[in-house]
Amino acid sequence: MRGLVCAGGEATRLGELTRVANKHLLPVGRWPMIYYPLQLLQRAGVREVLVVTGKGHAGQMIDLLGDGRLAARGSAEPLLDLDLSYKVQTQAGGIAQVVGMAREFTRGEKLVVVLGDNIFERSHAAEIGAWGARGEGALVFVKEVPDPEQFGVVVYGDDGRVVDIVEKAGVVDTRYAAPPTSHAVVGLYCYPPDVFDVIDALEPSARGELEITDVNRHYAHEGRLDVVEVRGWWEDAGKHWQHLAEIGRLVEKTGVNL
Repeated sequence: MRGLVCAGGEATRLGELTRVANKHLLPVGRWPMIYYPLQLLQRAGVREVLVVTGKGHAGQMIDLLGDGRLAARGSAEPLLDLDLSYKVQTQAGGIAQVVGMAREFTRGEKLVVVLGDNIFERSHAAEIGAWGARGEGALVFVKEVPDPEQFGVVVYGDDGRVVDIVEKAGVVDTRYAAPPTSHAVVGLYCYPPDVFDVIDALEPSARGELEITDVNRHYAHEGRLDVVEVRGWWEDAGKHWQHLAEIGRLVEKTGVNL
């Protein structure tokens, strides 16, 4: 398996904090935000990782992470031991576009994708490893949320398998007036090598981007999408500046990527 961390975007929800800084370099607890998805991939057994970032912050990202072998400051204690590569997203085009940028890097291997602002209490290394060891198909992780109308949620068939993905029911996906479930798809996805063929066939959405929901829906319609419910807490760290401190306290209280 190879890994991809999506670390671009303008992060306007964080206001002035991200006017000149990449949000993934902001502190969450004692670490920069991007350390957490990288650590998750490492604990899942992924060593080769591509980081895709925006053109305004690529230098900062490389200055921080280097080649992926990183020790704690003032110590020989290793924090990360990865083989990192980098690419620059020159303009916003959606998460699926970023995944498409990993085609040459992946070289026919399976790909584990983590959004750079998603932080998990549990690394789910066993589930990711089991997916990597078996046959074809995609895997997404879901979490029950109180506001499913704000997310893409999965639809289950009579046999319990995922048959569809609904993005913001009643607003974006008008096939449903209300969300059919409260199981929101979070920013951790596992794809087989044919994901790039799926992306090549996508049409841009109404906002002009290639949507990761459409990729996941393709696998769902083919009966090739499995789902794992997230254990422990999951947080999107890009919501609000106050949220960064709250997540940092949560990390210190419970641990992270366990």
